Amino acid sequence: MNIENTQSQMRKGILEFCILSIIRRGEAYPSDIVEEMKGANLNIFEGTLYPLLTRLKNADMLTYRWVESNSGPPRKYFSLTDKGEVFYKELEATWIELANAVNALAKKTESLPDTTNQNPSF
Repeated sequence: MNIENTQSQMRKGILEFCILSIIRRGEAYPSDIVEEMKGANLNIFEGTLYPLLTRLKNADMLTYRWVESNSGPPRKYFSLTDKGEVFYKELEATWIELANAVNALAKKTESLPDTTNQNPSF
């Protein structure tokens, strides 16, 4: 079993929630999202981020506005829509529930009952 693959799958499962958490605080430019994710040790590439942002925008979770740039093409800044805010709150509740359940299981110290000498009931 490959630990890197398992770690990658775990990170992918929370990627959308993390990105929405960043955007929820205010308008966000994609490269700023990438940098903030890296700062939290959740590396993401723009090639992964842009399709996710597009999917969220097409689902009416995000909107964007163009801002002229002094050093290149206009920049697209993303923000949550009302629908996106509701979706974020649902993800947040799910995350809290999952985190609490995982922490409860991971912190248990008592052993499971020994069932090796029990007769199976058929």
